[in-house]
Amino acid sequence: MKRVVVTGIGAVTPVGNTAEATWDALKNGRSGITLVTRYDPELTKAKVVAEVKNFAPTEYIEKRECRRMDLYTQYAIAAADQAVADSAIKGQIEPERFGVYAGSGVGGIITFYEQSINMYTDKNISPFFIPMMIGNIASGNIAIKHNAQGPCLPVVTACSTSTHAIGEAYRAIKFGFADAIIAGGAEAALHPLSIKGFTSCKALTMSEDPENASIPFDKRRSGFVLGEGAAMLVLEEYEHAVARGAKIYAEICGYGNTCDAHHITAPDPEAVVASRCVTQAIEEANYVKGESVYINAHGTSTPMNDSTETRIFKIALGEDAYKAHISSTKSMTGHMLGATGAVEAIAAIMAMREGIIPPTIGYKEPDPECDLDYTPNKAVQADVSLALSTTFGFGGHNACLAFRKY
Repeated sequence: MKRVVVTGIGAVTPVGNTAEATWDALKNGRSGITLVTRYDPELTKAKVVAEVKNFAPTEYIEKRECRRMDLYTQYAIAAADQAVADSAIKGQIEPERFGVYAGSGVGGIITFYEQSINMYTDKNISPFFIPMMIGNIASGNIAIKHNAQGPCLPVVTACSTSTHAIGEAYRAIKFGFADAIIAGGAEAALHPLSIKGFTSCKALTMSEDPENASIPFDKRRSGFVLGEGAAMLVLEEYEHAVARGAKIYAEICGYGNTCDAHHITAPDPEAVVASRCVTQAIEEANYVKGESVYINAHGTSTPMNDSTETRIFKIALGEDAYKAHISSTKSMTGHMLGATGAVEAIAAIMAMREGIIPPTIGYKEPDPECDLDYTPNKAVQADVSLALSTTFGFGGHNACLAFRKY
């Protein structure tokens, strides 16, 4: 079995349009959560969102091509281009050994809405409607642009999408099916239709105060803030990376994947099945009891997720859960759905690499059911040897990634 390392990162997020800018914001506690500006706020009850700002797709895509792509694909291509450039892998890999695992939880919902309106107003349906909307097209477009002729898959597991994409890409390289894979996720669902949908299932906060809306693990939490964007990582077989002198951010050394098989939206409060995905990841990473750990938690700021996730960590780590450094960067980015796992994987890697634990901002009132160290409000310095990133999605999809210092 092969070792797998991370050699490139890219991101377009509510706190920055590159991975570097995103990490700088996260470690300094800067939030991208604001009142909605994308559409008339009176259209929806939920008025606080996490929008990508000042995104210029023509920096990555020709203007004509932009008109043929949903926004989620534009975000995906931008993040992938950044990651590929950062890795310097172009021209250093055989096309048939280069893959793409890029998913989306929702896909082209904005395109779907706009074309539906066209149908009912006797306007023509775009010939690009289907290839703009479908959930696999970001991975397809990335593969086309970078001539990645190896394994190419979208993953669609709601909030766990990009964590699973990275984990499955890791396994594909580990077992010899590729030498490098661009892996991550993208989402662009900030639209009144999706906002109203999430509101109807009581998932979103109704707070109109951006500073007190996404407040993971705080007793006042009342729902998540919808975000958008994309993040991509270049995963590479270790010997291949070393042979070409690649910069190595971290080694990916563990992955867990389970399903609650419990409910379409709610996590299983017993937390046993979800904790097993964390256990799978840390056992594969050869976790040693007592070692220093950072966990970038799913931390959605919903009442059930945060208390259940706390229970997950206690089951998986035992007493060591109380020693772990934990934070939810969703307190700054909001919930980026299919992109969230990849953004948080980057945050976990950079936290371990720089020895800086990003904070959970907006934290004021402790919850007795959430009694671990969530790094409230300010970053702390800590030398950790193992970094975990967890995500838990609608449908009971659980995922955990484990990274070690290189």
